[in-house]
Amino acid sequence: MPPQHRNTAAELNEAAQLSDQLRAAGYTKRDIAHIINRDASLVSQFYTRHKGAAFVPALRHVITAVHAGITDPTELAALAAPHITRRTTAAGTRARVRTKAVLITPTGTGTGRAGAQAIASGAARLRPLIAEAARQRLRLAFTVRMPKSGFTLVSGSRADSPGIRRDVVQRADHTEERSYGSATTGGFDAADFAQRVDAEGGDVTAAVRQWLMETGRIHPEAHITHLEIRTWRPR
Repeated sequence: MPPQHRNTAAELNEAAQLSDQLRAAGYTKRDIAHIINRDASLVSQFYTRHKGAAFVPALRHVITAVHAGITDPTELAALAAPHITRRTTAAGTRARVRTKAVLITPTGTGTGRAGAQAIASGAARLRPLIAEAARQRLRLAFTVRMPKSGFTLVSGSRADSPGIRRDVVQRADHTEERSYGSATTGGFDAADFAQRVDAEGGDVTAAVRQWLMETGRIHPEAHITHLEIRTWRPR
């Protein structure tokens, strides 16, 4: 059963109603976002801001496919793609899509941040930054924020972030920010990190979490709440 919304079924637009049918079939908002090749935050806006009209034909085809026994999200995405059209303006022209440029300066300096909502959908906004850093053969570092109890090493431990001058930032909500990599220590190869992200299906949060797990820095149940990626050009 999908979670209850403040809107009644009659108040939901068709995109939200179709999404509810998929959620009742066991798909999450993140699954639906993957199927229509968009961010999960957009699926949430089907309910809160009445968006999604351009995806109605695709969602109808997906539901028909699910009823026919096709359940794999990647296969459903392939079926949905031909039926996704750009929305139009009142004049009938194709609307422009707002995009965020990947800003990396000539010196290779770039920064990207993801908060709680973006983290929940895999911090997809950070993937283009990492991909561009990899293309330019840059180095990168990252800062994670999570509940203090999620870390296995004590605050400020040299074994956790050796050589990092920045102190651990402790928050009033019992979370901590810890940094990994810097220009001083050399950081990480952006190309290697991009491969990690690709291996996780584009999920930046999962890639960072996997590294933290592999290196014994967090407990299995730890949950990242915020993430920052920084890049620079090696000397």
